[in-house]
Amino acid sequence: MEKILRACRTLIPKKVFLALQPAYHFSLAFLAALRYGFPGRHLKVIGVTGTKGKTTTVELAHEILAASGAKVASISSLRFKIGEQETPNDLKMTMPGRFFVQRFLRDASRAGCSYAVLEVTSQGIAQYRHRFIGFSMGVVMNVAPEHIEAHGGFEHYIRAKLDLFWRMPKTGVAIINRDDWSWERFSGATPARKMYYVSDGIMGLGRTVRVEKKVIGEKGISFVCGDTAIASSLVGEFNFYNILAACAVGLALHVTPERIAEGVARVSGVAGRMEFVQVSPFRVVVDYAHTPDSLRSVYRFLSGGEEKTKDKKSKNKMICVLGAAGGGRDTWKRPQFGNIAEEFCDEVILTDEDPYDEDPEKILEDISAGFSGTVPARKILDRRQAIHEALRMAGAGDTVVITGKGAEPWMMKANGSKIPWDDRVVAREALTARE
Repeated sequence: MEKILRACRTLIPKKVFLALQPAYHFSLAFLAALRYGFPGRHLKVIGVTGTKGKTTTVELAHEILAASGAKVASISSLRFKIGEQETPNDLKMTMPGRFFVQRFLRDASRAGCSYAVLEVTSQGIAQYRHRFIGFSMGVVMNVAPEHIEAHGGFEHYIRAKLDLFWRMPKTGVAIINRDDWSWERFSGATPARKMYYVSDGIMGLGRTVRVEKKVIGEKGISFVCGDTAIASSLVGEFNFYNILAACAVGLALHVTPERIAEGVARVSGVAGRMEFVQVSPFRVVVDYAHTPDSLRSVYRFLSGGEEKTKDKKSKNKMICVLGAAGGGRDTWKRPQFGNIAEEFCDEVILTDEDPYDEDPEKILEDISAGFSGTVPARKILDRRQAIHEALRMAGAGDTVVITGKGAEPWMMKANGSKIPWDDRVVAREALTARE
């Protein structure tokens, strides 16, 4: 059905289609739900949104609910999972089309799942992919500028995410990060019951649980939630907040603290998210960071929490492989990438990422505009060659960090073409070539 409607779309003049776009997306959403019998009615559906951390939080929430004994389904940018059956998400689309999602929910319901945890994107919401699903819980971790051109401004981007919460029922639960600047917008936007989390506690639905004895280090994260010790091999303060969000999901659904701790411990890592391909003699890290905030968080953590300065240079270098997506996607952030890299990195190699139909050289020029010249920055357009060169330069104690694509299985090229890709695989190839 969706293919037929898309074919009709190509026959409609662009101006007419833009005017009819809301009706087009709404119709697809309704027809998809109708086709598969509104399967969300038979599940507790949890929507996870935010600018960063969605995938990791989905993974954590899935495992927490599974540890409670429930059968769980989930969709993320990495994979589709129903119970123990898992398939990779190679669609290059975090939130798939409406017919795909509704069919997935139907299959989850038929498989006996009680919960479905879905990664929900602003662009998916703008295209009504969240309609007729029936979310009973919404989780928002943070909001920072992203997809600005696609939404026509930051406020439109925020309002897209708010739409998930506007439509939640009074009986639903909204889980909100009160340490993020946007918390009041989301709290005031929904009729649902609220649960909040901050760095030192989780509160709402008639209870307050203290978070104490927090330790965030290179070997993992640990803290005490109420009277229960939580430990994870995930690293970084950003993952601490992702864990808190998932813990709040568990508490809201009456999962015992012991099962919450078990579920958190099950997630030893998330593919392409602060993934250490090698730790010795030098570190090689692959991360999906594709916004200024997430890039800064990754660099800050790997550099020990301090920017590089002229007066304070470590004997151990941080070598950064950096690019930016093409296709007109958030061109404003490219110079910021360059500026942030100059703050933290000792060597920078600018390279191709997902150019789509844009000139790859122009993308690198845009990133270069953010450099002042205090840090060596080379351009190696071929991403494979760039990764090989970065690893060739590394010595004992150094860190090579490759950002932008994480575990994405494709690199998007011109005219809709794509080639198989995985930064982690390429890094391992380069490490083997060094031996």
